[in-house]
Order: sequence, then C-alpha cells, then structure tokens
Amino acid sequence: MSLIHPTALVDPAAQLHPSVAVGAYSLIGPHVQIAEGSTVGSHCVIEGHTRIGAHNAIHSYAALGGAPQDKKYAGEPTRLEIGDRNVIREFCTLHRGTANGRGVTRVGHDNMLMAYVHLAHDCQVGSHTVFANNAQLAGHVQVGDWVILGGFTVVRQFLRLGAHSFTAMCALLFADLPPFVVCQGQPAVARNVNAEGLRRRGFGPARIAAVRAMYKALYRDNLTLQAAQPRIAALASAGSEAAPDVALMLEFLAGAGKPGIVRRRARSDAADGEGATA
Repeated sequence: MSLIHPTALVDPAAQLHPSVAVGAYSLIGPHVQIAEGSTVGSHCVIEGHTRIGAHNAIHSYAALGGAPQDKKYAGEPTRLEIGDRNVIREFCTLHRGTANGRGVTRVGHDNMLMAYVHLAHDCQVGSHTVFANNAQLAGHVQVGDWVILGGFTVVRQFLRLGAHSFTAMCALLFADLPPFVVCQGQPAVARNVNAEGLRRRGFGPARIAAVRAMYKALYRDNLTLQAAQPRIAALASAGSEAAPDVALMLEFLAGAGKPGIVRRRARSDAADGEGATA
C-alpha cells in the first residue's frame, strides 16, 4: 500500500525511501532525497537540492529548500541538508544556501522547529535545539547545540549563538550570544546563565559553578573581552570536570568579530557597567 497520497505530486526523479509518507497536495521536486521513516504532511513544498534524513516529522504547509532570499543568487545548485529525528511544524520556511556563502543551509539532529520558524540561507543549526513559534534567523547565522530560542526571537545575519544559550521571548540580537548565557530585550542584553537548562542536561554543581564564574568574568567584573579570557582559562585547572565547558567558551570568544558579544546592560545603563566587549 502506497504511503504517498494520490493528490501529492512527487517528481519521479525524487529519492524517497519506501517508508516515507507524504500527505495530500504536497509537492516534492526532482532533487529531493528523504530517508526512512520520515513523514511529510499535507500541502508541503520540498524543492531544490534538499536532503532530509531519517525519522523526521514535517508538518503541514512547511516550505523547505526554496531559493534563498538573496539578490545575488543566480540559480546556483546550492543545498539544504536536514539530519535525523527533527520536528518541523506548520509554515516553517528553510531556504537553501548561496554560492557566496557556505553553499548549504544545514540542520542537525533532534531539533524542534515550532510553527512559522524561518531559517535563511547558509544558516548552520546544531542538534537538540528548540526554536519556539516565529523565531527568525537571517542569513549565515550559526546556532550551537542545545540552544533554545523564545518565541519571536529575531537574529541578525552573520551572528553566532553558543551552545546551551537561551533567548527570552521577543529577543532581538545584534551581537553574538556566548555559550550558556540567557539574554532578553530589544536589543538583547545578557541576564544570567542558563542554569536550569544545564541541570536538566546533567550538569553537576561544579560545572554550573564554573559557568557562573565565566559569566562573572564576562559581565560582572567590568573587564574587556581580552582581559576576561585569561580569567576564564584559569578555571580549567588540571582534572577539572569543567575543562570542556571552559574550552567551549574560549573557542567561542576567540571567534568574536566586529559585533562583539551581547552586553549585560544597554548603553544607557552605564552606571551598571557594560560588560565585556570585543
């Protein structure tokens, strides 16, 4: 018995595993590959050079693999790659990469993209993330593992969000968000560390204490970003279980570019200090 609804239009050249189910009125183009166990809801459009892994749940009206919204795009065969066990809810839009960028928009494994999420061209999303409704990424954004974006979060192009970071609802990011940090506001400012999320992921008291110490060096001691990094590095003492977390933070900070990292307070709150900057 076919798992493809008779009203769906699946190009004969598309490569779908026999176990893939496709709902009514969906359209799947010739360069699409979908692995075993994935489901495509009704009224979806999957086009372009798009590769979708195993056991993904793509809900109704999602539009995947569309041409990038970039005026320089000239029809190059760029790609969208989606890993395994992702949930992509209604009306999500994920666009292909650009020749001037990475050439590929990539989503890892075990992510949940809620309704109306948009991933623009060349975005790179890790694994185990949650994007709440209407979270929007502009082009070339990099998102680490275990990141959670609150509803209506908007991220400017070329920014980075470190692993285990968290944005509150309606956050507007104009600078990089370091690992483990919670931000809020328009523009977004650092508020605290994502301690509850870390506890749920098995971080013990010593690791969380080290994360808090890193946050203190970045945001509470009125240090420049350059001065904060040696203090953070000192937390990775011999045999410390927090050493991988410190290494993750230092690697992220080493890549800070012109926008710098989110500040602790807006510029008008100078009396409280602005925290580390690039």
